[in-house]
Order: sequence, then C-alpha cells, then structure tokens
Amino acid sequence: MIRPKSQKRSREKARAERQKEKERRRAEARERKANAPPRAGDEDPDLAGIRPGPQPPPDWLRDPEDQNEDQNEES
Repeated sequence: MIRPKSQKRSREKARAERQKEKERRRAEARERKANAPPRAGDEDPDLAGIRPGPQPPPDWLRDPEDQNEDQNEES
C-alpha cells in the first residue's frame, strides 16, 4: 500500500507539470498572435456577407420547384 504522503506528493507533482504545460501553451499562443499578420479590413471574416434581417435559406434547404420559380423571376 502506498503511503498517503507519497500519493499526495505525486498528485501535486502531476498538477505542477500540467500547470507548466498549460503556461507553455499559453505563451506559444501569445507569441503566435503577436507574430500573426493583421487581418485585412475591418470586417469579421465569420460575418462577411451577412446582412441584417432574416437570411435566405441555404440552397440545400430549398425545394427544386422554388429554385425554378426564382430562376424564372430573375429572367
């Protein structure tokens, strides 16, 4: 049987190692962000092309009949 003191010591050692690894990853992320080129434009790329208000349904949700009507209206 392992003594409680040695169990606690091994847990604390593992926790300290996890904290060191986490801090190393955070430092790498900070360095990567600092060295990254600035984004072009002021617009968020996730929101590019979205206009206010309800959005049209994506093509894969539309019925083929609705698509034919839309094409006829555009002509």
